[in-house]
Amino acid sequence: MSNLLTNRTKYTSQVRMGNGMKPDREGILRAIRENGGSMHYRELARHFDIDRVRTKGFAAVLDRLVSAGELVLLRGQRYALPDAGGNVTGRLATHRDGYGFVTPEGGGPDIFIPARWLRDNLHGDLVEVSVTGSEGGKREGRVIRTVERGQKRIIGRYELLRAFGRVVSDDPRISHEVIVPDKHAANAVNGQVVVVELTGYPSERKPAMGRIVEVLGWPDDPDVEVQTVIRKYELPDKFAQETLAEARTVGVIEAADLAGRTDLRSLTIVTIDGETARDFDDAVSVQKEGDGRIRLWVSIADVSHYVRDGLNLDREAYLRGTSVYFPDRCLPMLPESLSNGICSLNPHQDRLTLTAELLFDRSGNRIEQKFYSSVIRSAARLTYTQVAEVLEEQKPETMQELAAIIGDLKLMEELARRLMTLRRTRGSLDFDLPEPEIIIDITTGTTVSIARSTRNIAHRLIEEFMLAANEAVAGHLEQSGTPSLYRVHEPPAPEKIQAFSDLAAGFGHHLVTEEGKVTGSELQRLLDGAVGKPEELMLNRVLLRSMKQARYAAENLGHFGLAAKTYTHFTSPIRRYPDLVVHRLLKAVLAGPLPESEIEHLTTSLPETGVHTSKRERVAMEAERELVELKRLQFMKQKIGEEFTGFIIGVTTSGFFVELTEYFVEGMVPLTGLKDDYYLLAEKQHALVGANTRRMFRIGDRVKVLVAAVSIEQRQIEFSLLEHMPLQQTDAGWEIDLPKPKRVVGKRIVVKHGRDRGKPDTRPGTKKGGNRKGRGKRH
Repeated sequence: MSNLLTNRTKYTSQVRMGNGMKPDREGILRAIRENGGSMHYRELARHFDIDRVRTKGFAAVLDRLVSAGELVLLRGQRYALPDAGGNVTGRLATHRDGYGFVTPEGGGPDIFIPARWLRDNLHGDLVEVSVTGSEGGKREGRVIRTVERGQKRIIGRYELLRAFGRVVSDDPRISHEVIVPDKHAANAVNGQVVVVELTGYPSERKPAMGRIVEVLGWPDDPDVEVQTVIRKYELPDKFAQETLAEARTVGVIEAADLAGRTDLRSLTIVTIDGETARDFDDAVSVQKEGDGRIRLWVSIADVSHYVRDGLNLDREAYLRGTSVYFPDRCLPMLPESLSNGICSLNPHQDRLTLTAELLFDRSGNRIEQKFYSSVIRSAARLTYTQVAEVLEEQKPETMQELAAIIGDLKLMEELARRLMTLRRTRGSLDFDLPEPEIIIDITTGTTVSIARSTRNIAHRLIEEFMLAANEAVAGHLEQSGTPSLYRVHEPPAPEKIQAFSDLAAGFGHHLVTEEGKVTGSELQRLLDGAVGKPEELMLNRVLLRSMKQARYAAENLGHFGLAAKTYTHFTSPIRRYPDLVVHRLLKAVLAGPLPESEIEHLTTSLPETGVHTSKRERVAMEAERELVELKRLQFMKQKIGEEFTGFIIGVTTSGFFVELTEYFVEGMVPLTGLKDDYYLLAEKQHALVGANTRRMFRIGDRVKVLVAAVSIEQRQIEFSLLEHMPLQQTDAGWEIDLPKPKRVVGKRIVVKHGRDRGKPDTRPGTKKGGNRKGRGKRH
């Protein structure tokens, strides 16, 4: 608006007035306002008596008003006041191809922003958007005002030019370079990774300006990769001295700490975690009872006994919200003296816990529940691998090592299978997708391999027990009438389900919906029908991408993915702040009715806690995912020129995506690399088809590729096709529906090459990333 006010005289048209009204800024805005907020161009021209001679000048005035954001150009040459078009405030996410999406603050579908309407905004800005149109349920708009800048600092490579330097962001979503005068270069050397603080934002007339505030080092240093992600996402990696001082005051367990606690030290109770885990916050024990019933104890570290509301420990844990897990390190929510020490359920040591004691019948129904403060002593620190070697592989050495608890492990498996069957029956979804496991050389910090980490029976066993405890605690808190913090997962948007249904139908899988709604059972039925087929992986990934994100909320909205009416997070208070909140609530309820003043406080504070911790969780997940991606790219950069086998996992108008067999890495074979024909996307068959040869590249086809190029900046791996080994599929009955070519010369089809930017494709997305502690425990 400021540019408009400064240059207001420019908006006065030089055309003659036909009806006495002046078609300048004020006159045009007043006319539109008096006519309901929008007018067609012809209506405006008649209103101001604009003839053909004066059309050009009048149109220029309108164009300037649109450029300044004072008017919105709708479809069909209709001009509207921004409010009439529907103003929305939200956070901008830009794409490397220039366009962006705005996520409204008040909820609702994202708004697509074409590149020409982004103004000079950066990724992460809070912007005001005028909605200019809607088609097929998808809204489109333009940025009319920057409410708040999202980028205060940018991380990138410093490039020394003749008269000054510049920083080019390592984030492909930030296309603006930052100019750095020599006096603000902080002795950075050409090519180093730096943190630049923005002193001026980009505009039509000038670039972004900044000063370097930190030099991180050289881009090929593995530690610089980690520090880059930490700075980019503003992750706290050091604790304040007063917080560490508080942590040091926590020592051994005293006799007074045991008062009022149930003693479970005689139980055979164990922890089951990953090989590299050091913070053990959950331990389990089982016991068989009459009539096929099984009793389960889930004991969780009583972090709330040490981290009290109001302490520095609590304030810093709240700000962090969650621990962040990178391939080679962890940024813990609590100082290590707590997370790996007194709060960790280490073997053969007394530990304070909060226990959910649950009794299940032979069908897996929970028929009894108790909650209480307790003290335990873990009998063993088991790994997922060890438990799987007993239950799935019957490995002799492990069977001998764990002989004393084999009976308990088999009973745990029996209960887990009951719970799994019951959960699936009620409509819970199970995305059994592999995750990347980054193998690091601890001496150099470099990546030596990227493997597929998959779930075994041990993962499923612990997952079922944690789900059962979380659900039981959630139900107990809700029944008590006390305000609580829930883990909610809302049903997917109808348009997302329709898009997934259309995609699945192309492979012969049909989804049954009612008025755009679908049940978890129906979705799982479809996924089960794709097991073992080429499209299995893609359908799982696309459906996962179609789901809404689970979040924390003070209002119980249910959990669609788990088909649970009530759900919360209780089992990981060492690494998740919401779990710590739930522990405090449960202990308060167990102590007796809460005073009215406390209920009022919870009613006002819990919604804010839910929003904050949901945001911190998303930040942690994005940071973990980005570092894993950087590790993949750096790893594959060392493989340029090498050959690998793989299989096609997605096709687009630009080429097809290949996942390697040897490493859990994907890259693209671009159409420009396929020289034997011109290939078009046959959307119904999810295949690329040669316009002349009818050669097909389909999902599931085996290929041999060469690593041609790796771009860290663009986050892209490019393959060259060496060999194609198509699956043996019949084409009987297929009608290949190809786009109509632009012109034909003889028998050869000639079409102008080019990327169809913004066109939806069948490339699988990903929601997960990194090698997290406790796979399957983040629901």
